[in-house]
Amino acid sequence: MKAKKGWLAVRVGSEEEDEAYQRFMIPISYLHHPQFVNLLEKAREVYGFHSEGPLRLPCSVEEFLGISAGVLFVPLLYKEL
Repeated sequence: MKAKKGWLAVRVGSEEEDEAYQRFMIPISYLHHPQFVNLLEKAREVYGFHSEGPLRLPCSVEEFLGISAGVLFVPLLYKEL
């Protein structure tokens, strides 16, 4: 499946925990969020710059979902103020 314009495919799962990888589609705007920047830096250290297919993120699916929820929640929090 090809990513739509403005979206990026990522592959998430922890090799240490023998967890199956899962693929997620995220808006490119997430890549500017500090927690995603940290994940990208870890990915560079673990996998390097050259990889084929979806961008691999070195975290568990649970951790990824928590970060994604935090990225979504913060703008909503500021809208309420």
